[in-house]
Amino acid sequence: MDVLDRMNAAISYIEDHLDAEIDYAEAARAACFSEHHFKRMFSFLAGVSLTEYVRRRRLTLAAFDLLEHDMKVIDAAVKYGYNSPDAFSRAFQLLHGIAPSSVRNAGVSLKAYPRITFQISIKGDAEMNYRIVEKEAFTVVGKKETVAAHAAFHPRMWEQIEAIEESLKPYDNTLFPGTLHLSLTNDNGDIDYYIAVATSKPCPETFDRLNIPGQLWAVFQVEGEMPEALLTTWEQVYTEWFPTSNYELAEAPEMVRGHAANHEIWIPVKKRK
Repeated sequence: MDVLDRMNAAISYIEDHLDAEIDYAEAARAACFSEHHFKRMFSFLAGVSLTEYVRRRRLTLAAFDLLEHDMKVIDAAVKYGYNSPDAFSRAFQLLHGIAPSSVRNAGVSLKAYPRITFQISIKGDAEMNYRIVEKEAFTVVGKKETVAAHAAFHPRMWEQIEAIEESLKPYDNTLFPGTLHLSLTNDNGDIDYYIAVATSKPCPETFDRLNIPGQLWAVFQVEGEMPEALLTTWEQVYTEWFPTSNYELAEAPEMVRGHAANHEIWIPVKKRK
């Protein structure tokens, strides 16, 4: 069974449990990945986070139930895992643009998100330059922002990126120089994003500190015009390199390292079992 078959098996499990509690560890086992790796693979293959996909699918099915089966709002809220009708109504209106109580009104427009199916795509025509690095533990300091799972990834910090990078230069004092853009995906799909540098100095009150354990890394050289080349390399890593390698994602931050005129993507990895 190849990677796409395993991912589709995981989707089948998720779809069968949209009206129940989803055990994401069980879905990951169906895909033969760790839970962390499965969630990241899903987001790159599907173009949306797993938690956002589940939210959209549940609210799609809820709309069908309200429209076709004359279901009460409170019953739909309970069926699709919301703690209260108010929480369900807010989520429903955010997705569909109307309140769930208005679904059966004449002329109402609803949104439907279909089930995802992963299909094969022949790629591999572009070379990828990478190396495997075993790096000791290190500490970074910088600015942190949490980006919500359902939002487009556009941190507010980008508006002050030059000022932030300039303020970090006095702390860039290790043998791992350069600006680091780190991202760590939380269990709920939110992303903790850092603009930081590796340092041996104490962390000032104005910055956030993150300790990164000793780890094996797959390091990919980014070639071409930025930011397009960066995005293309990220996609290749998850859609081409991971499925054909003997590695899977480890639970540590992913990094983009900029040093001089060079850019690299650092992915924490471990040998696949």
